[in-house]
Amino acid sequence: MVGNWEKVLWKKQAYADNYVPQGLYPASLQKNPNLRPYTYWPLVVLSCSITQHLAVIFVFLAVFVRLKEETLDPRSLVCLSVFSFFIGYITWNALDGSSRASEHFTNHLKTIKSAIMMFLALMSLSPVLRTLTAATSSDSIWALAAVLFSLNALLADYTVTEPKNAHEGLSSVLSINAAVSASVVLSSHLPTDASVFSLVLFSIQSFALFPSLRRRLQLLPIAAWLLTSLVMEVFAIWLFATLSLVVMWLIASVLVFVTFFAPAILLWAQRYKNILRGPWDVAVPKVN
Repeated sequence: MVGNWEKVLWKKQAYADNYVPQGLYPASLQKNPNLRPYTYWPLVVLSCSITQHLAVIFVFLAVFVRLKEETLDPRSLVCLSVFSFFIGYITWNALDGSSRASEHFTNHLKTIKSAIMMFLALMSLSPVLRTLTAATSSDSIWALAAVLFSLNALLADYTVTEPKNAHEGLSSVLSINAAVSASVVLSSHLPTDASVFSLVLFSIQSFALFPSLRRRLQLLPIAAWLLTSLVMEVFAIWLFATLSLVVMWLIASVLVFVTFFAPAILLWAQRYKNILRGPWDVAVPKVN
């Protein structure tokens, strides 16, 4: 309060609504009041979740190319997907200490039942998916898949949350739908039903199940988290090494840029952050 003036709008006063006393204006001026300066290496650690997601996309594309060129046996991919599912499920339960032992058996039965139903549904739909875009040109398919994978990477949830607080937001659901749609579109250009089935099964594990596991892996010690990221990035680069050296170096450059150069750019841009707060801001009501 200055004199008989109060900073309230509900009270009739002898001053204009936008009146601010001279001494109060500079005192209430704030610059970047909630700014938390970033540091480089913590940003690098956080960026690993993005590079992991990009590595999964690159691995999926390499698997698709090998299936299309018939250099990868679809049965081997199905066996690898099933094995990866059980390894991921065991890891999930090992990192989940919140569930009681009495609930584990019921959860296991539900998970196995859902997995079997999905397995059978994909197997029955594979002949339909293989002919889904038979009348569409390959150029349109590649362009559509590129747009969908870009949406998947942009809308993915990279936040670090406790397992009990984790939930699928709208952007995360849209990201998963975009990736699965891209995999369905690409699988329609594969030569056999077995190839279609194996690729769609692999895509569901990569884009629907792995993001949930990744959020739990982020709670591991930093060394384990960085090792996981390094293994995935090296694996993605290695898969493209025998396909195209140009693409391999392009993928390696993208992963290195996102991991090391993007945090440095964010640090450089933070110096230009300038948020001013003062008496013109809308008052926030506080309810007891």
